[in-house]
Amino acid sequence: MQKNTLHSQAGGPLLECLLTLCRLHQCKLTRDAALAGLPLVDGMLTPSVFHRAARRAGLASRVLHHELRHLNPSLLPAVLLLDNNHACVITALGTEPQTAQVIWPELADAEVTVTLNELEQRYTGHLIYAQPEFHFDERAPGSRRRAQGHWFWSVIARNRPLYRDILFAAVMINLLAVAMPLFVMNIYDRVVPNHATHTLWVLAVGVLVVLCADLGLRLMRGWFVDLGASRADVRLSAAIMEQILGMKLSERPASAGSFASNVQSFESLRSFIGSVTLVALVDLPFMLLFCLIIGLINVKLVIPIIIGALAVLCYAALAQRKMRHLSDTMNRASAMRNATLIECLGNLETIKTTGAESKIQGNWESAILYLSTLTARMRLLASSVTNGALWAQHVVAVSLIILGVYLIRDGQLTQGGLIACYLLSSRAMSPVGQAAALLSQYHHAVTAMNSLNGIMARPLERSDDRHRVSRPIQRGDIEFRHVSFTYPNAEQQALSDISFRIQAGEHVAILGRNGSGKSTLERLMLGLYEPDAGSILIDGTDIRQLDPAELRRGMGYVPQDVSLFYGSLRDNLVLGMGHVDDARIVHAAEQSGLAEFVNTHPSGFDMPVGERGQLLSGGQRQAVAIARALLKESPVLLLDEPTGALDQRNEEQIKHTLQHCAQGRTMVLVTHRSSLLSLVDRIIVIDGGRIVANGPKAEVLDALRQGKIGSAA
Repeated sequence: MQKNTLHSQAGGPLLECLLTLCRLHQCKLTRDAALAGLPLVDGMLTPSVFHRAARRAGLASRVLHHELRHLNPSLLPAVLLLDNNHACVITALGTEPQTAQVIWPELADAEVTVTLNELEQRYTGHLIYAQPEFHFDERAPGSRRRAQGHWFWSVIARNRPLYRDILFAAVMINLLAVAMPLFVMNIYDRVVPNHATHTLWVLAVGVLVVLCADLGLRLMRGWFVDLGASRADVRLSAAIMEQILGMKLSERPASAGSFASNVQSFESLRSFIGSVTLVALVDLPFMLLFCLIIGLINVKLVIPIIIGALAVLCYAALAQRKMRHLSDTMNRASAMRNATLIECLGNLETIKTTGAESKIQGNWESAILYLSTLTARMRLLASSVTNGALWAQHVVAVSLIILGVYLIRDGQLTQGGLIACYLLSSRAMSPVGQAAALLSQYHHAVTAMNSLNGIMARPLERSDDRHRVSRPIQRGDIEFRHVSFTYPNAEQQALSDISFRIQAGEHVAILGRNGSGKSTLERLMLGLYEPDAGSILIDGTDIRQLDPAELRRGMGYVPQDVSLFYGSLRDNLVLGMGHVDDARIVHAAEQSGLAEFVNTHPSGFDMPVGERGQLLSGGQRQAVAIARALLKESPVLLLDEPTGALDQRNEEQIKHTLQHCAQGRTMVLVTHRSSLLSLVDRIIVIDGGRIVANGPKAEVLDALRQGKIGSAA
């Protein structure tokens, strides 16, 4: 029974082991902070993402394959991965032979002694070492950033062994490239004139061995380039998405479409680091080796190669400035095009009902026309560099042959030497042309890197250098102390010097005109934004001390505009809650008024809701949000127009439900419907971001009827 209970908890055995490690190392980590934003499998922490959860506690971890009897005692405690997705913490090898001290997740911090034979029967052969990292403080300015490393280059640096092998393969390929020209030169200069067939076969066998080795090295190099790119892609994509989900709402960009376009620019960066042409940068220095060998045959033949290489590189450098400007402009134009598309898809019904198709179509075609013009110019410039490099390579080859003929006539060069120099000239010019062609990709990659750097530099809700104390909401006491707040890029304050207190278990309604700041109060309570001045306390603790995930877990929230996610109704009801019993889901559906609709649908709770819940009506989406808030069984209920889209019968049902469910809970109700005021004991009236009335329900309603409550102005 203990194991089943443990597996049903959010995080599973691995999370319990991580929390045990944190206690042993005296690190701070809450359950909600460890799991927030991580891709769990059936609600359980997996070894592949363990290091990301451990990093939040300041622990560096690594999964290794290791024999149990040969553990390094200096690296203990460690997590042993056992069969059936189970785990335990091994703290020390026992004083008695063939024993060990372990902590089972089911027994909290109690150490038990087990034999190694018992552990080996369940041990999978893998364990996780985790040790505290060294942290810099404010006395070492700038050191923290260097210690953490750049979000992109630090990931690339993890693949150093792969890139070392790629470099080794490139060196060997270029050294072996000398074999074929030398083979041809010896055939023409020695074998053919002397009819030395035995020498021919010896040279042929040798060059075939070299060609086979060259093939193997090229395949290995391509495989390693792709492997390094795929490893980096997985880590970088995960880091970018984690950054987006953890971003503060105050840092949210004005245009979702433009922001999405900047994120998608990672494709350019991915294709650049995964391109085999990137190896041309490694091949480029070997141009000097080929020139040296040509110079040993005849130094005059090096002249056309040097002139051709300089011409290609100079033209590429001249084109670089224009390509950089075009790449930046294309990135901005692509962002505008994507913003138009996303805005159109999100407001398609409004566009049709207002007849705005013509305007949207015009904006789209203008963006497409401008972007296609820029793309054509960019492609023309990039192709001119590529084709110019190819043209220069052919011209160099022709010049070398012409010069070689005169040298043969003067007796300064053999026919085999000319053929060998011709082959070596193509090898020398090839990396120059590839490096020039790489410039077009380079500018796209640099533009993408700059965009992503801006995204990755945005502040997060949960920073790694802050370790919050676990303080789950117990009572639900809420207090605002002189709170002022202004939305990003707004000219007016949304709230100005707001102070009030809501006792635990009290039911309070917040009234006011549209735009007066009612919904803003609830957003601040949820920690979605931080106040510009003043403080917000939950159970006597400033919410900035609480982990955002833990804070929101203690609040059931019904927003005014409900937007669901693609998937089933069940998925949207239990969103972010892990495993929930069917009985609780059915009970919440009955309380919210969903039961009648669900019971008559063939798929029941497995019915699809569509993107943003478009397959449901506005009232049904609102009922889903209410059911989701009730499922959390949290001590605080925040309701923003909870019945705005419901009919009268469902509204009465919700009122009846809230009268029972809200007992003992703190409830903050934002509403324009007077019928819901029977649920509250006190009313706060807000106007223009200021409180103009705060008192018992009967007194405030009487003052409103008599016109005694004026505006904040």
